[in-house]
Amino acid sequence: MVKISCALDVSSAPNLKNMLVYTSENGFDHLCLPISHPRYKRIFKANVQDRHSLAFTRSEMILNLRDWNTSVIGRISSYIDVDSNHEPYRIQSEKILNQELMYISHLGIQTSIIKLHKRNNINLSRIIYDRCQENTLYQTNFNLSQQLWFEVPMESPKSKTALFRSDVAEDEEEDDPWDWWCEMRHMTSSDRRLGLALLLATDLPSQEVQNRWLGEPIKAVIIPTSIFLTNRKGYPVLSRSHQTFVKRCAALGALPIVTGIIRHVAPRNYLQYIDHVYQSNNWTDPVIPYTRGFEDHLQIPLQPLMDNLESHTYEIFEKDPVKYTEYKHAIFLALLDRVPPEEAETNVQVVMVVGAGRGPLVDATLMAASSAKRKVKVYCVEKNVNALVTLYSTKSDEWKDSVEVVCSDMRDWKPPVKCDILVSELLGSFGDNELSPECLDGAQHLLKDDGISIPGEYSSYLCPIQSCKLHAEAGHNIVPVGKLPVAKYEMPYVVHQLNTYPISPIQKAFTFIHPNRDEEADNRRFKTFKFKVEQDSVLHGFSGYFDTILYKDVKLSIVPESHSKGMFSWFPIYFPIKDPVKLKSGDDLVVHFWRLADKKSVWYEWCVSQPVQTPVHNPNGRSYSIGLL
Repeated sequence: MVKISCALDVSSAPNLKNMLVYTSENGFDHLCLPISHPRYKRIFKANVQDRHSLAFTRSEMILNLRDWNTSVIGRISSYIDVDSNHEPYRIQSEKILNQELMYISHLGIQTSIIKLHKRNNINLSRIIYDRCQENTLYQTNFNLSQQLWFEVPMESPKSKTALFRSDVAEDEEEDDPWDWWCEMRHMTSSDRRLGLALLLATDLPSQEVQNRWLGEPIKAVIIPTSIFLTNRKGYPVLSRSHQTFVKRCAALGALPIVTGIIRHVAPRNYLQYIDHVYQSNNWTDPVIPYTRGFEDHLQIPLQPLMDNLESHTYEIFEKDPVKYTEYKHAIFLALLDRVPPEEAETNVQVVMVVGAGRGPLVDATLMAASSAKRKVKVYCVEKNVNALVTLYSTKSDEWKDSVEVVCSDMRDWKPPVKCDILVSELLGSFGDNELSPECLDGAQHLLKDDGISIPGEYSSYLCPIQSCKLHAEAGHNIVPVGKLPVAKYEMPYVVHQLNTYPISPIQKAFTFIHPNRDEEADNRRFKTFKFKVEQDSVLHGFSGYFDTILYKDVKLSIVPESHSKGMFSWFPIYFPIKDPVKLKSGDDLVVHFWRLADKKSVWYEWCVSQPVQTPVHNPNGRSYSIGLL
């Protein structure tokens, strides 16, 4: 079990070297402290600094370069106010801020923290963003690896005051620190080097507000010693609600920072307890080994109809402990329904597994037949010539005459007989985004009129989300060759989503049923969604999910409320929007979504019409489409 990394925050350190040793002896990996003494305020006159202003802090030679790089988190002086209405103070603050930022860069400190005190941070945002741009253009000031975190309280100091006083103005009561952060993030274009250090409140806000914070790029969670309780043995503990929130921050990889007066025996007592909370997260979940490292990492969806899948992709899917168990159960029930007990020895059911990959559904079919005590003849249909090597080998070694391997596109194959049961695993993260409707409609000629399709039905779902993490990741993607710069915001991504906030409950999008009894199959779709915004938030795009009815009551789902426990074959899909939309509590968010097609491809288009109008994303599939050929 790996011990967590944790930081100890101190207001000052008269002897920095000794303090660093003390921090390490108590188990902390980082020391967080002001870059200059909190009481030492420099004065700049006529653009000239005296020698005291130049020597505004301790010598860098107190520590070696490695300690500055890896063990120290620098705090910008908290008295700085570059947005002060008092011009001389604002000018002085700008000079001090620039001085400290440059010195932090000089020392090679990898992370620094600046505290936000109020909503108006316009000038601060400009200064920070200018520095980020300088780095981009001239490689100065901020190094690319350096991080700047903004400390923001979960609860506004003014709002807290309003609980005990009746003379606080109404607008002050409504001062929301999330707005401070939101405006800062927006003005700095969600630069990935800028993060959030969230200061926990004694009384946590509502669950909905907590969820919104968890949709922000939380790099650190600052835990005051004052919010700890003392248990019967005299050790510090957190309330159950604080434990839960800290665990959720842990899942995002947030660094815990302990701050405040040491109210118990030693700082290590807080660290030991926080380590216990972090370790009590559900790290033993069998899904975690397959999802670790993919958190909020954007991936281009597979196109198995157009491209041949690689061996490692098949291997990951085949390790899913849930999917094939449910498929086996669905096939088992279908066999029992089609073959009465008295015909068990004479009625041979023809089962066609289309898009068979390396054969896991063939194995599931044979096991289901054995469990049901029914006879089957299996046709294994696959067009990927690389996967066929494994299929022919398995037939020779294991399946023998019970399975016929067919090298063909399911839509083109002319079978010797029609099948009783048609089995496929063509679903994508949005259900239909890997062209299951087109494939199964094209393969319907393989199925008897009274035959069963597994799956028999699937639906997609859509949810508006706030996630500047995902939006920023999309913005840093490389534009595909020959596409417009906007292309990276006009294509879906498969992503294991953690750092997101659902703005409104999920709604169903499109449903497809197989076999398709329509005289002329048309898999184009259009739907208008009306979401009710539950609290102030920012729309960064949409999460897509799906569920499927394999047969009767046998289902698979990646919809959060009904997710098949232990299944990891599919991550949700993310549809970004180019420009984030600021939303207010109570707004009606109206979204339009299309599934369109021509003879060569299928694509999605989407836009917002309320509370603002956005352009239609991906018109005519200009940035992204799914090939039919």
